[in-house]
Amino acid sequence: MWDSVPREAGEDAVVLQRVAKENSFERYACTTLFAPSEYQILVVDAPNVPRDELKAAIRWRIKDMLDYHVDDATIDVMEVPADGVAGAKPRSMFSVTAANQLVLNRVSLFERAKVDLKVIDIPDTAQRNIAVLFEQPERATALLSIGEWGGLLTLSARGELILSRRLDVTWRQLAVESQRTYHLERVAEELRRSLDIFERQYQQTPVSELLLAPLPEPVGLQEHLAEALYVPVRSIDLDEVIDFPGERVPSNQQQWEFFHLFGAALRLEARVL
Repeated sequence: MWDSVPREAGEDAVVLQRVAKENSFERYACTTLFAPSEYQILVVDAPNVPRDELKAAIRWRIKDMLDYHVDDATIDVMEVPADGVAGAKPRSMFSVTAANQLVLNRVSLFERAKVDLKVIDIPDTAQRNIAVLFEQPERATALLSIGEWGGLLTLSARGELILSRRLDVTWRQLAVESQRTYHLERVAEELRRSLDIFERQYQQTPVSELLLAPLPEPVGLQEHLAEALYVPVRSIDLDEVIDFPGERVPSNQQQWEFFHLFGAALRLEARVL
């Protein structure tokens, strides 16, 4: 439950075990999220190999892109859908990599807490899960979130992640009024560039709108981007698309703080990553 797990639960097995017992975690499929610093998501050309050889082929392609030896990496892959062509082979793929030791540490944490961990997810796909709830037929949905570690822009269509970009602008930078205009323009410039790239590559799937994830307080982001971009811009409230039980609708602050955890909770097991 979103409001019953303290932030330190992910750091300490004893606390995690206590929280799991108090909330009957054994009844649920548990998911955890890597922080952006704990993984890399890379775009590579789709190799022309049988499906059961994909990970080996991708491993070879990314070996020089990692900061550590590829043999020390855990790798998963996702297809980037072809534009508007049913059944067409993907031209590129996402490769998600994390150091083996980081994966083992996270799994070990849940094992020590006696919690059955099903999935280690990432913010990019968690954000995609929320964007899907706002999708319009045959159009792409852009979703921007800005947190303590920076910004994340995702573009998705037909339930699939197509583009993911990190922005080097943090919430703390936007919160400082004397620096705000400068950082707002940095966000706008990165979005203009990313949307232009997307629309050149996916001409049959136009972007319907840019959605803005909740922020702790207004900083003029929607107003600034509405003037700077050519697509409609609107801020979202998770209560629009998620049925929270009873009167337990999270506040704006909580929606911002736990945004990607809500997205991870929407994961469908039939979907890779």
